[in-house]
Amino acid sequence: MTRLFNSLACAGFALSALGLSGPALADGDVACKAGPEANWKPIEKLKKKVWQEGWTLLKMQVEGDCYEVYARNNAGQVLEAFYHPVTLDKLVVYRRGTEIYRKKGF
Repeated sequence: MTRLFNSLACAGFALSALGLSGPALADGDVACKAGPEANWKPIEKLKKKVWQEGWTLLKMQVEGDCYEVYARNNAGQVLEAFYHPVTLDKLVVYRRGTEIYRKKGF
């Protein structure tokens, strides 16, 4: 059992050293106060905004009452960003679990 655990730990370390691990997660306590889903814009409309940022989209999903995006910036860094589903405004961005952007007033 210990040998299996050590093998898994080594594999995880190797993947993270190569930058192949999954995106780092933020706190998960972002609340957009978006209201009823009937008023939300389709998540597909967010693809263009991500592209306009110069980011490469990795994943998009609904997280609570926000749209959550995982993407790589031009420097190859993985970002986690939250967007308001009604306005598609970028609200907060994390890199490796550290907040690097917050919309004024959010």
